[in-house]
Amino acid sequence: MRFLVFLVMVVLGGAALAGSGSEEARLQALLDEFLAGASVNDRSMHDRFWSEELVYTSAAGLRFGKAEILAGLGEDSPDPAQAGPNYSGREVEIRVYGDMAVVTFRLVAAMADGDESHFFNTGVFRKQAGQWQAVAWQATRVAEPDHPTGDQNS
Repeated sequence: MRFLVFLVMVVLGGAALAGSGSEEARLQALLDEFLAGASVNDRSMHDRFWSEELVYTSAAGLRFGKAEILAGLGEDSPDPAQAGPNYSGREVEIRVYGDMAVVTFRLVAAMADGDESHFFNTGVFRKQAGQWQAVAWQATRVAEPDHPTGDQNS
């Protein structure tokens, strides 16, 4: 009987881990899709990514919400000719806690002239009606972008 209980626990535990892994994969795909859309100022992608309750704290120390982000994008469809930096995420870590998740990564903003800016980003996501959306965001400019962690003390 103990063996049967143990076997059931192992199977259920494995299923829970597999489910978590698939949520991590969904969040990674969402982040990748968002960064591609943000690179061309895709308003619909921003609308999909940010929750109505978003609190965004920028690297410049400003705090605002989804409405301010969307207002800054205008109403037009994305125009690749008007694209700004090409955004990518490195060192991505995703931790899922039921219907909440924390995503941390290094955002790289690559300009056409080869210059890059690096930021540490932390996003808190909530899954609602089957979709993940960012409810809180923090961006911090990396002091030393050539160092893997940006840590000046190592």
